[in-house]
Order: sequence, then C-alpha cells, then structure tokens
Amino acid sequence: MGLGRKSRQKARPEMNVTPLVDVVLVLLIIFMIVIPASQGVSLELPAIENPDEETEDGVEPIVLSITRSGGLFLDDGLVPEDELEAHLVAAHRRAPRARLVLRGDRGVDYVRAREAFAAAQTVGFPGISLRVNHDEGDVRVGAPQGQE
Repeated sequence: MGLGRKSRQKARPEMNVTPLVDVVLVLLIIFMIVIPASQGVSLELPAIENPDEETEDGVEPIVLSITRSGGLFLDDGLVPEDELEAHLVAAHRRAPRARLVLRGDRGVDYVRAREAFAAAQTVGFPGISLRVNHDEGDVRVGAPQGQE
C-alpha cells in the first residue's frame, strides 16, 4: 500500500497557448488598423451640410418638390409638368427676393431633377439650393413611404 512512500509522478509537459493567442490577437489588431490606413489617397471630403446664409429680410424660400413618380409640387401645390415654368415665373413675381429650394425623392431620375433645375434657372431666382438629408437614417418629409 505504500503509506510511507512518496509517490512521484512524472512531470508532463503541457503547452501554455495563452501567451501565443495574446500575441496573435495583438498582431491581428495592428494589421487591421495599419493596412486600411495605408491604402488609397487621403482626401478631406466636403460635408453635405451647407446652410444658407441668414438673411435679415426673413423671406421664406419657395420649395419645388419632385416625387418618385415624377409629380411636381410648388409649395405643396401640384403643378402640371407643362405649366412648371409659368408657375415658377408667377412665384418669382410674388416674391422676387425669395430663393428656390429644389428637393427630390431618392428615386427620381437625374434627368428629371436636372430638367426642373434648368427650368428654375431660366426664371431668374436669386439662388437655387438643393435640399439633401444626412446619410444617417433618412428623414422623410411629406408623404409616408409608398405614397407619392
């Protein structure tokens, strides 16, 4: 029974992988940070927020909206496409110092938005602004989604 004998067990070699895993993770993090930073050209891109200058006259801008289906609204009133320029001229006569704000749905073709912009340029507004939203979660103004 060996009560008085000390039992000697042979030492088993065990590999401790914790330091190896720590080193690999540190290297992975370093490469994840360094590699994307070294690719491409470094540019400082302009911000999309470009507020209009504050005016002392307090003239509200005229808003021209284009829906996804191509409908035109001038200050919330539906405007037939063939009468757009006439309505813009009338709005400019009512408020000659008012700026025009053009806003279009994300699904509007560029050609359609450019045609409306060109029509507004011929009228002679003192300024035409394009309204956009920040890219962080679209804020829809107007009709609920699915309705134009």
